[in-house]
Amino acid sequence: MNLIEKLYTLIIFLAVVLGMSIGQVELIRANAERFIIPLLVAMLYITFLQIPIEEIKNAFKNIKFTYTSVVINFVWTPILAWLLAMVFLGENPALYIGFIMLMVTPCTDWYLVFTGIAKGNVALSTAILPLNLILQVILLPFYLLIFGGTTGVIELSFLMESILMVLFIPLVLAFLTKMFLKNKQQLRDNHISNLSVLPIIFLSLAIVSMFASQGQLLFDNLDLMWKITLPILLFFIVNFIFGQRVGQFMKFPISDRTSLSLTTLARNSPIALAIAMTAFPDQPLIALTLVIGPLLELPILAIITQLLLKIHRDGSTASLRKQ
Repeated sequence: MNLIEKLYTLIIFLAVVLGMSIGQVELIRANAERFIIPLLVAMLYITFLQIPIEEIKNAFKNIKFTYTSVVINFVWTPILAWLLAMVFLGENPALYIGFIMLMVTPCTDWYLVFTGIAKGNVALSTAILPLNLILQVILLPFYLLIFGGTTGVIELSFLMESILMVLFIPLVLAFLTKMFLKNKQQLRDNHISNLSVLPIIFLSLAIVSMFASQGQLLFDNLDLMWKITLPILLFFIVNFIFGQRVGQFMKFPISDRTSLSLTTLARNSPIALAIAMTAFPDQPLIALTLVIGPLLELPILAIITQLLLKIHRDGSTASLRKQ
């Protein structure tokens, strides 16, 4: 984990502050929006390039863990997110959709850091990562239509255009790049490792651009931003308890239960943000929700990681006593 990855939360926060600051300059505010999509496309291209999609078969070596995490991530979690959105955000369609988009897209990168800290099975979490990526790319449009189709915010043409632009184009380009470097393993490894910090940088620049162009909207709607705090807290509390109970029921060892919890808790997918910025150009509060959400999520995950670490230690102590 490099220094930029360690400072992820701080970097995102500073990007928000910088964007809102430079957005006070009229010339910057008027032109910032045009940089958002190119930055997101570049970010997702490098993100897809780093994820070993061709190794997706490795996820199925532990069939029980794979099926359990997939059901929680792509069946249980969307239903939970929809229920929380209906109860707490039903009167505000933009926050409703932004919350659902945040919660139905599992994290595909830095949750491995939390897994390592909490003494989880990092190899198992890594194996499930490509499958999570592919499934969320495929299922996100369906979740939006199913759970958000009645809000009047979603236009199918804009949604399909944004999916083509910011998901499939970078995904195809990443696949073609990997094919080109297929027989040049050392060059490929060096190429990818040299690019490892760029997704965070591009995402931060995209956030700077978004807040430079729309920052005033956040100031005008601070009361709405507070509304997402309670459903986010409830999402993590309920999902943490649910994941631990399911892991116990499935008789997973403690390290695998830890991996299951963090795989099914961590959200903050740049994919959802990329879709929001392009599919809903006239609803910037959706994208703002997807930026504010992780600022709450990351401290929560840090606390949960410490709880999981305590569970791991208590379990290890109990095992030693039995011996």
